[in-house]
Amino acid sequence: MISPLFVDEVADCLRRSGLAPGPVLAKAGLPEQVRAPVSAEQFGALWLAVAAAMDDEFFGLGGRPMRPGSFTLLCHAVLHASTLEQALNRALRFLKVTLDDPSGTLVQDGGLAKIVLHDKAAPRTAFAYRTFWILVHGITCWLVGRRIPLRRVDFTCGPPLYAADYRLFFGAPVRFNQPESVMAFDASYLKLRTMRTERSLREFLRHAPANIVVRYRHDAGLAAAIRAKLRATPPTAWPNFETLAKQLRIPVSTLRRRLLVEGQTYQTIKDEIRRVLAIRWLADSERPVSDIAADLGFAEPSAFHRAFRKWMAKSPGAFRREVLSEASEAG
Repeated sequence: MISPLFVDEVADCLRRSGLAPGPVLAKAGLPEQVRAPVSAEQFGALWLAVAAAMDDEFFGLGGRPMRPGSFTLLCHAVLHASTLEQALNRALRFLKVTLDDPSGTLVQDGGLAKIVLHDKAAPRTAFAYRTFWILVHGITCWLVGRRIPLRRVDFTCGPPLYAADYRLFFGAPVRFNQPESVMAFDASYLKLRTMRTERSLREFLRHAPANIVVRYRHDAGLAAAIRAKLRATPPTAWPNFETLAKQLRIPVSTLRRRLLVEGQTYQTIKDEIRRVLAIRWLADSERPVSDIAADLGFAEPSAFHRAFRKWMAKSPGAFRREVLSEASEAG
């Protein structure tokens, strides 16, 4: 689900362009005042409606408009790249020609691959940078058939209202007022081979941009089935790998091999769901951290602390205090 904050930011883009948000939101099947989270499909429909109304797929946030059809051409430009690194470089060159500003470069540093954004003038809004990251990250994840976990996301601009929504959206440490706008992930992913065809691109484009709004969702395949199964079950009742294989009626070795083909492991799937739940529960409840750790299936609070530090580069308590401070300032 997409936070209503992001819908508000889209409405602000329309107002700055002299357009009334109401009719555009209605075209996407949304009310003029959106107060609850919307689905990825609804936000994708809104994105298309705004692109048609503004004649710009980048919400009027670039140095020049990203004319409707540019996203499709971007996908064709990267389709036949041999590796993720080559695809990213092509995507960044395409977006530089299309948008002019901001522009991005791919840098490798200390085991990290960093997409660094450059502005010709003052920093843009967090929403502008987020939109750029969605385009680049969503397409490249689709190309290699797996979600690429982010290590951190930095913004040169100040925090928006409810900055915690940005942390939940990216599932990684997010920092504002930084020297550079950067999206970083492990450099080892750059060597991944691409795996898409013209036929699969046509299917991908039929569901865009909803399918990239949430950083490339696994809507099909074995990993998707496992995610759905785990989301419907409390973490404390999740089966071990051998039991899962029996439930799915798949031999253990075959299950492991099929997940690896999809670029997944059972542990990474569990960690991804636990991370999302941990962020949500810490931000939206006052339950003790020890209770949250237990509900997430951690045997000891210390194990949860170690895992959360790995996910978010800070302790659960520090994260909760930060969220409360931001909510207080916003209120």
